[in-house]
Amino acid sequence: MRARIPIVILGAGPAGLGAALQLARRGCFDVTVVERASEVGGNAGSFEIEGLRVDYGSHRLHPACPPPIMADIQAMLGKELLERPRHGRIRLRGRWVHFPLKPADLAVNLPPGFLLGVLRDAMMRLGRPFRQGDNFQTALELGLGRTICRDFYFPYARKIWGVLPSALDAEQARRRVSAGSLGKMVRKVLNAVPGFRSNGGGRFFYPRDGYGAISEAYCREALRAGTALKLRTSVTGVELENGRAVAVRTHSEEGDARLPARQILSTIPVTALARAVCPSPPAAVLSAASALKFRAMILVYLVLDVDRFTEYDAHYFPDAQVRITRLSEPKNYSLAPMPGKTVLCAELPCSTDDSVWSSSDGALGQLVVDALAAVDLRLTVPVRQVIIRRLPQAYPIYSRDYRQHFDRLDQWVNDINGLVAFGRQGLFAHDNTHHTLAMAYALNECLDDDAGLNRQKWQGFRQSFQQHVVED
Repeated sequence: MRARIPIVILGAGPAGLGAALQLARRGCFDVTVVERASEVGGNAGSFEIEGLRVDYGSHRLHPACPPPIMADIQAMLGKELLERPRHGRIRLRGRWVHFPLKPADLAVNLPPGFLLGVLRDAMMRLGRPFRQGDNFQTALELGLGRTICRDFYFPYARKIWGVLPSALDAEQARRRVSAGSLGKMVRKVLNAVPGFRSNGGGRFFYPRDGYGAISEAYCREALRAGTALKLRTSVTGVELENGRAVAVRTHSEEGDARLPARQILSTIPVTALARAVCPSPPAAVLSAASALKFRAMILVYLVLDVDRFTEYDAHYFPDAQVRITRLSEPKNYSLAPMPGKTVLCAELPCSTDDSVWSSSDGALGQLVVDALAAVDLRLTVPVRQVIIRRLPQAYPIYSRDYRQHFDRLDQWVNDINGLVAFGRQGLFAHDNTHHTLAMAYALNECLDDDAGLNRQKWQGFRQSFQQHVVED
């Protein structure tokens, strides 16, 4: 019996764990997953606050999940995977509008001036496809009209990415705005009407024990299949010999280690990967890595002694005067049976060099309390505890020149035998969990039993990944 071929996977998020499980099941690979954190899941993980499981922001498993992946998740989680109705709302011109959009709710609650503006915009023959030279602002204005853009998408984009809409590439709109035209938006509204509703429309899947249960399930199955998992372990180097990746150097409490590998599969930020490779890449590649920017996120959790704050799973705040972009209540996702207590999660996009990034827990908690009061969501009970989590690389920023920098970096990675970057961070992509898992399953298909990569097949999958559009 021949020795199993070593494969090292960097990162234990959904992409890394999905790939680990698929590869380990084949029985011909010795798979090791290296993760810097103390738990799996990455930004799609969960943790506990006073007995209640919460996520790193608001996450859902969408019905658009490819059937083979959904079948695996359902088999692993069984009855613990709940199917839930979407029940959120958007604060628009001082009024609450249900999200996903519903015809009856729009008729009653949509501000009249906003509706007239949308109708006026609709008469201007909008809806042409994106074209070369567009930016986020021009692409969406020509697809959706000024009213929707200037009341919702533009101020929301300014808060999420920290730059003017005109400074963003049109790809940010194509990948991030699923309803990029009035026609698509009308179809989304009609999706709430019986007879027009698509399969799974207005619903989502969510594990009873928090969204991180998906990654944890993949991890358990990967371990059963023989995968080795190294938590609290940092990548200190990716060794190249004659243009081929041959080993990963790591550091942990147990000391330094060297992990030889026939293939190194990386889901860590591609910018961090470039800095980890040794010998060091060309200056132009390092310059490209420095030019790619991520938006950071502070998550502010407020623990309240009340059964439930509101009936809604999430609130969205496009108003530029409200610092947070979204407020979620995890208990309303999972139906957690915990009377007398709930947790709110507020999302505060920022940059790591902003003063708010280093603010105290108390100051951040008060910022959220004030923001809620400003939109008539005043707390009626004291905040018993404030918990903060900081995500330095929450969203990739598609600046107008990002493509040239990413392409240079991506081509350099692709030219290294034995090294593959994939997943949301590895491909600098705006993606949902089911997209990143699709990448993992595709990569498994592209590796033969000797860990050789079918580059042509992988590039075909890479082209299909470009068509991913984030589900809201």
